[in-house]
Amino acid sequence: MEEYRGNRNASGRMQDAHWILMMEGSKYADRLPIGLEKVIRTVSAETVKQFYRKWYHLQNMAVIAVGDFSDTKSVVELIKMHFGQKCPERDPPLIPVFEVPPHEEPRFSCFVESEAAGSAVMISYKMPAEELKKVKDYKSMLVESMFLYALNQRFFKLSRRKDPPYFSCSAAADVIVSPLKACIMTSSCKEKGTLLALESMLLEVARVRLHGFSEREISIVRALLMAEIESAYLERDQMQSTNLRDEYLQHFLRNEPVVGIEYEAQLQKTILPQISALEVSKYSEKLRTSCSCVVKTIEPRASATVDGLKRVLLKISNLEEEGSISPWDDEKIPEEIVDTKPNPGSILHQLDYSNIGASELILSNGMRVCYKCTDLLDDQVLFTGFSYGGLSEIPESDYFSCSLGSTIAGEIGIFGYRPSVLTDMLAGKRVEVGTKIGAYMRTFSGDCSPSDLETALQLVYQLFTTNVIPGEEDVKIVMQMAEEAVRAQERDPYTAFADRVKELNYGSSYFFRPIRIKDLRKVDPLKACEYFNNCFKDPSTFTVVIVGNLDPTVALPLILQYLGGITKPPEPILHFNRDDLKGLPFTFPTSMIREVVRSPMVEAQCSVQLSFPVVLKNGTMVEEIHRIGFLSKLLETKIMQVLRFKHGQIYSAGVSVFLGGNRPSRTGDIRGDISINFSCDPEISSKLLDLALDEILRLQEEGPLVEDVATVLELEQRAHENGLQENIYWLERILRSYQSRIYDGDLGNAFEIQDEGRSNVRQSLTTTTVQSTLQGILPYPCKKQYTAVILMPQTSRFQLLRSFFKSTQIYARDAKIGASIACFTVLAFTFWRYARSNRRS
Repeated sequence: MEEYRGNRNASGRMQDAHWILMMEGSKYADRLPIGLEKVIRTVSAETVKQFYRKWYHLQNMAVIAVGDFSDTKSVVELIKMHFGQKCPERDPPLIPVFEVPPHEEPRFSCFVESEAAGSAVMISYKMPAEELKKVKDYKSMLVESMFLYALNQRFFKLSRRKDPPYFSCSAAADVIVSPLKACIMTSSCKEKGTLLALESMLLEVARVRLHGFSEREISIVRALLMAEIESAYLERDQMQSTNLRDEYLQHFLRNEPVVGIEYEAQLQKTILPQISALEVSKYSEKLRTSCSCVVKTIEPRASATVDGLKRVLLKISNLEEEGSISPWDDEKIPEEIVDTKPNPGSILHQLDYSNIGASELILSNGMRVCYKCTDLLDDQVLFTGFSYGGLSEIPESDYFSCSLGSTIAGEIGIFGYRPSVLTDMLAGKRVEVGTKIGAYMRTFSGDCSPSDLETALQLVYQLFTTNVIPGEEDVKIVMQMAEEAVRAQERDPYTAFADRVKELNYGSSYFFRPIRIKDLRKVDPLKACEYFNNCFKDPSTFTVVIVGNLDPTVALPLILQYLGGITKPPEPILHFNRDDLKGLPFTFPTSMIREVVRSPMVEAQCSVQLSFPVVLKNGTMVEEIHRIGFLSKLLETKIMQVLRFKHGQIYSAGVSVFLGGNRPSRTGDIRGDISINFSCDPEISSKLLDLALDEILRLQEEGPLVEDVATVLELEQRAHENGLQENIYWLERILRSYQSRIYDGDLGNAFEIQDEGRSNVRQSLTTTTVQSTLQGILPYPCKKQYTAVILMPQTSRFQLLRSFFKSTQIYARDAKIGASIACFTVLAFTFWRYARSNRRS
């Protein structure tokens, strides 16, 4: 029931409506997989057993085992031992196939959802799912992929032009039910903009039918697909077990062939050059509105009509028949990211840290660079650069403008080129670089293949040397998107809940306060971009960590040229000492606070957040941070045991730790909170909250069981072992060592102390030490200081009166009392209606 209830939100209702519209005329339209609420509540054990006996047969079953087995033969023997002696059913029922009838006339729906995140358009084209058996089938799949890639490139570029018809738009194809697949195009747009978005989407597909894609567009797509398969081939020996498992799973469920990456890479490299732009363009014939097409709009307030949708389809059809749709007009793409290569910097100082396997360089412009060579993934290099000083140093009057700096600058182009142009320039390269400006730090991060390291570092160089200047149209698009996002939040029932949690736990600080429309209208785009430019100007303030498959003889000259070649400004820019940064003002309540937040909802939802203050004392910080990690996993496990497995009332629970509200100085305590979240039936939310508190108090007073501690230790050890095999783990470990309080210029020492801290905590973790940690880190007893916020559906006055009338009827002893209640109800309803009319006027 809780899984069912969790899906009765705006997203779930929209998905249900679309599914029913898509599947009309088939059994799939009658019922979703989760079933009906009535059935979930009343199904008998015998019915479930009958279903099991009918369908759970060996003939319908496969066992797939993938992993680093020392001996696969022994695994096969285990499977035979456990399953081989079971007798198959002599005459099992055939698994039925339910047809979804095609239709020539398009179907339309204008779905109004008051809680929708925004306005959107979905166009679906249903078609038979072809089996992948022969090489020609694989070629057809590649043609489809190339078409979708090329179309999505156009959609993206249209979304970045003047007065775009939508904020974003994309197309994808997948099997939805056997044997049916669908190509679905989805766009998000401004309010009352659904008809314009629909027209643009249909127009682009019609443009492809009339004029096709250009050879240049297809060459870009070909390069993208080639880069993807080359990356997969290079990492073929390092593929995740889950990916291999899923291949076998699709073979069993859909009869997809398992050919291995070597053969698939060879096949794709052979076929891709043979596929022409004309072949790719012909796929658009499958996307005609006469091909089982379903058109749906989603709006928070009714604007579009079915007649309006039909008129748009007729308009595009007429334009296509007349041939009056012009060819695609593409932008000019520069050849090089960096026009003139900078003069390389030099290494002033170098240190090697054997315990990490990393080297640290101090460059001539002051930038610190640490790199670690690994062989964990052959086609991956990760990097992050950080500098102290972020939005916490901004005066309140400038905060909202500066906090939007990344968004506005990103729309214009932070690497010297508009995003739509840069996309084409990076075609065929596996490079991603992004920026973030937080409370206390400015960071840039990237992910690339070793062969594309130069391109990635060129983008970082461009980031530091580009001055972003806001244009009127760029700002207009960003502010429209921002306003739509704020309005979407205001429609979301969970917003009031989340806002109240932040207000209680962190006070009314402007940093935690939600952005309103009035705040957006005060944003100064020039100030926003100026701040962003300054954030990435001074290389001497940045520490950069690079981890992955690096060849130092190749990587070092590139690092010196593009990172060392960034000119240091004559005067320091945003040069902060970490110990002098301002803290974000917040104070956790000193007593117990329980509140119910009521929010208007279409269907009843309920969420609970229970928060406790956390204070970590300076001096034992390293070990306490490890302890709080163990503590959060223990709490999550125990809350699940009690509320889900014992009482059966929740679907899942989460525990999160927030320690980011304090300035990153190397002295003083760290304050934050630890929060427990779960959703549940609104009627029993308070009871479940009490059960959670009782369990935490029991753990504080009695301690956990030995097996509870063993479970948490095992989970942490497995995560640690898996992490050692991942570049992201090493990148984050090195970054944490630089940013830790114990870092004094010696990275190796900070890394070693953190390792020792983890080891000490693991060795000392017993039921007794966990109990004392629960008493020391959380308030003890836990019921004396916490905040608990429960999101509940807001009941209308009429519903309250109706429920009051129903409840009082039970206790009414005679007609006289019943009549007076009825009189009161009529009178109250009259007053309510009068008050409502006054509010409207």
